[in-house]
Amino acid sequence: MKAIILAAGVARRLAPLTDRTHKCLLPVGDRPLLGRMLAALDAAGVREAVLVVGHFADQVRALAGTRFGRVRVRYVENPQYTKGSALSLYAARDHLKEPALVMDADVLFPREFLRRLLAAPAPSAFLVDRGFADTGEEVKYYTRGDRVIALGKKVVPESWEQVGEGVGFFKCGAEAAPELVRLLERVIGEGGGLDEYEDALHLLVQEHHVGWVDVTGLPWTEIDFVEDLRRAREEVLPRVARLDGE
Repeated sequence: MKAIILAAGVARRLAPLTDRTHKCLLPVGDRPLLGRMLAALDAAGVREAVLVVGHFADQVRALAGTRFGRVRVRYVENPQYTKGSALSLYAARDHLKEPALVMDADVLFPREFLRRLLAAPAPSAFLVDRGFADTGEEVKYYTRGDRVIALGKKVVPESWEQVGEGVGFFKCGAEAAPELVRLLERVIGEGGGLDEYEDALHLLVQEHHVGWVDVTGLPWTEIDFVEDLRRAREEVLPRVARLDGE
């Protein structure tokens, strides 16, 4: 199992903080966000991470290097990083030939997230938080039984049993990977490269069984806005640190 970390975007919504620093390098507590993520992967036993880079790529490389703890670090360049995230995941398509964790680089989370996702019986699965507040910014995941049936910010299926916010982590099994690559090609072609990788995942769950892992009640946050960063530092980090035994 390897991790594919999407760390190419510009993060304009966090300006001016991201005018000189990549979002995933902003400090949360005593470490940059990306450093926390790589340490969590190391603790979970993941031994290879592929970072998709673009904006301030040199900064990301300087932090992660070629090895972080016991994690071998490799890089894939996305020269079109100002467009949609589908292009970033597609750039790493050669690393989807084996089971992989696809991870957004802007998430603060406890290590329990990775333990649960890696232990999930389904070869492909998402992390879902049912305790979210719907502001319109969240990518919502709709489930029926043990599978996700639809996802997106504006997608609403005719019927579902549970709905929650996606954490931004996807365990992609070997059988689902070729189909995901094909669907990434499709959404990139139809959207001119402006679409998000979640658009391909929405198509994938309609054709392939993808499970879900409930993380409701555990502390985490995606960092898109300045208020998210404040909350991460002041409210979420203390709870994450307690769970991680720090």
